[in-house]
Amino acid sequence: MVKLFGISGSPRIAATEWIIQEALRYAEEKWNAETRYFSVRGKKLNFCLHCDHCIREGSCIHDDAMREVYSGFEWADAILIGTPVYQGTLSGQAKVILDRMRAFAASKPHALRGKVGAAVADGGDRIGGQELAIRAITDFYLINGMVPVGGGPFGANLGATFWSKDKGADGVKEDEEGLKSLYKTVDRLIDVWLTLKNKFYISRY
Repeated sequence: MVKLFGISGSPRIAATEWIIQEALRYAEEKWNAETRYFSVRGKKLNFCLHCDHCIREGSCIHDDAMREVYSGFEWADAILIGTPVYQGTLSGQAKVILDRMRAFAASKPHALRGKVGAAVADGGDRIGGQELAIRAITDFYLINGMVPVGGGPFGANLGATFWSKDKGADGVKEDEEGLKSLYKTVDRLIDVWLTLKNKFYISRY
């Protein structure tokens, strides 16, 4: 059973939250996945200060909601991070999560190795920065030794993208192409994890 950790990088109850929860529901139903969910909404998340406390002491100097994020990353086999598009890229809250994962990597240098990750972005405009936001998350996966996964060719190349038309959850529910890209991305995320798991098992035994 795959363990999937979904993160909503939106400070609102709107499109991104609905998308990530729908992705987790789909993974549970189709893949019998065990899931966890984290939303930045209403959470205290301090900026990374690059103070190197995590390098020296093995833990972050901040004591805030990132503890739940660290726990989720450690627990999960697969990660799905979603963000709304702000100013042509990911939200500030999503960026804080990526920046603050430096402390996790410092304390557990190889803990993310072999995990797979995918991304989803939604915007009020059809072409507003969704792919740039996804690439920022994908770069985070690469930097931290994870396996980045897109949705594959013909509809979800880099990951799932949605056009909300600034109508929040109602908007993304109406985006049929966005939903197709989401399901393709979740399918491929879990399929890649299963493939890697089976190859690792065969190579060991």
